[in-house]
Amino acid sequence: MSARIKQVAVIVVGWAFLVLGVLGLFLPFLQGVLFLLIGLIILSSEYVWAHHLLNKIRQRFPRIAHMADHASAKAQAWLRRIAGQKEPAQ
Repeated sequence: MSARIKQVAVIVVGWAFLVLGVLGLFLPFLQGVLFLLIGLIILSSEYVWAHHLLNKIRQRFPRIAHMADHASAKAQAWLRRIAGQKEPAQ
């Protein structure tokens, strides 16, 4: 898969999570805040504004920041397994 296709896929998935997050704020069966955080984490690799917003959230809510870091590490490991890459040495 080319780098451009991966970049477009990341952007589309990130925006989809943001839209689900906004819908989740109004619909009782979706976890709006969770989807918003996931969308920001995904988009922070492509957009500076998302990275800055995520940093502000991390400073304001350190407990959420810890949970987001843990979730991000799990997601990265999951994506590496799907892509067939080796786990980094720790």
